[in-house]
Amino acid sequence: MEKKTPLYDVHIASGGKIVPFAGYLLPIEYPTGLMKEHLAVRTACGIFDVSHMGEVLFEGSGALATLNRLMTNDFSNMAYGRCRYTALCYEDGGMADDLIVYRLDDERFLAVVNAANKDKDIAWMAEHLLDDTEMRDLSDEVAQIAVQGPLASAITARIADGATLPDAYYTFEPHVSVAGRDCLVSRTGYTGEDGFEIYCAPHDAPAIWAALVNAGKDDGLIPCGLGARDTLRLEASMPLYGHEMDETVDPMEAGLSFGVKMDKPAFIGKEAIAAKGEPSRMRIGIEATGRGIVREHEPVFANGKAIGNTTSGTYCPFLKKACAMALVEAGSVAIDDKIEVEVRGRKIAAKVVPMPFYKRKR
Repeated sequence: MEKKTPLYDVHIASGGKIVPFAGYLLPIEYPTGLMKEHLAVRTACGIFDVSHMGEVLFEGSGALATLNRLMTNDFSNMAYGRCRYTALCYEDGGMADDLIVYRLDDERFLAVVNAANKDKDIAWMAEHLLDDTEMRDLSDEVAQIAVQGPLASAITARIADGATLPDAYYTFEPHVSVAGRDCLVSRTGYTGEDGFEIYCAPHDAPAIWAALVNAGKDDGLIPCGLGARDTLRLEASMPLYGHEMDETVDPMEAGLSFGVKMDKPAFIGKEAIAAKGEPSRMRIGIEATGRGIVREHEPVFANGKAIGNTTSGTYCPFLKKACAMALVEAGSVAIDDKIEVEVRGRKIAAKVVPMPFYKRKR
């Protein structure tokens, strides 16, 4: 049976269309509709309930060593108040998940994992803890609200102490008063826009949500659902577990080498990734040039030869064109190459384009 987030009643009162997702009941969209929600985030601001995400605390003198062993990135030189993207791999190099790690102090780290993977991630990590490390699942003790868009900073500062909000991307402040509630606030997101992710006590979430909506109502802030969250991340070429990556895909193939430190002494999956040598697959960006919208799991052809399959695809509302990502044979195509994608038995003309499809102006 699906759980309700602390904001479930708020979504119902706002007319949210509720669907089951990753074990929770969440709004896929509001009466405004996905298109307007997507454009609000690109031009003004949107607010999302992301309380379904998982939060795991690592503590102890062995916590740093445990994270460096479990995950592909290196946290040794990460300063307090910093966040770092990483992959969590199995022994064969396949990905268990991608996640973000927050460094709270010398011996405490917060890992934020995908909701759909939370239970398996926690079980895998628990099996591989090193000595002097304690791990606690905080997921039911934390609600999370994302405020995303070019006006996110100005709007959030109206109900928070602007001087204490994190000012650099992938940083956080552990104690920020937001609408009078103590929160951890990070300058992170999954939309390609500037913004914050606000971690708070579950009972504080409705008041913080209401304060943000009120603070931004004259500037175009609107609640957004899962639908817009997905189109925004795809437009920004951000990978999603179960699409661009899974247990059969290693992080190099998924184009995530920036989060893999092969010069570390060891991490789970390192030997398997190294043994493969150069990746045999690569993630590419695709823009449809013919009529039609490309979706996931559709064959990609170059010069009549099948070279791989799409992993995500949709119509991008801000860019006003259909885009997709795909995993294809390494070296089979290059930027600007003409390709085809087979959609329901019909081949649609397309071309290989750089990623991200959308990049915000800073």
